[in-house]
Amino acid sequence: VQLQASGGGLVQAGGSLRLSCAASARTFSNYHMGWFRQAPGREREFVAAIGWNGNTDYAMSVHGRFTISRDNPKKLVYLQMNTLKFEDTAVYFCAARWSRLTVVSTNTNDYEYWGPGTQVTVSS
Repeated sequence: VQLQASGGGLVQAGGSLRLSCAASARTFSNYHMGWFRQAPGREREFVAAIGWNGNTDYAMSVHGRFTISRDNPKKLVYLQMNTLKFEDTAVYFCAARWSRLTVVSTNTNDYEYWGPGTQVTVSS
C-alpha cells in the first residue's frame, strides 16, 4: 500500500487547511486510516483516525477543530483542520492499517503503512 499526503502549507493562526491522502490499496475500504504528526524534537503523535465503518477518534488537542473523513471509491482520506494554532506546526503523516476492528487505534505501532509527510506551518 502506497500513501501520498498533500495539502500542507503555511497558514496564519486561526486559519484552515485541508490535507488529503491518496492510497493505492486495492481494498481501501478495509483499512483504518490515520493522521499523525511530528514536530521538531518531538515524537510522532496521533492526530485522528477513521475506521472501515466510519468510526473516528481524535487527539484531545485537536478535538473540535479537526475533522477526518474518507472517500472509499476515490481511495482518499482527508483531514480538515480549522482554527489552526501555532502548536499545530508539524510534519503530518498519513498511515494505514488493515483491520476489521470496530475501534480505531491511536498507536503508531499498529499502523503498517506510512506515506511521506507534508509540512504544516502555522504562523502566530
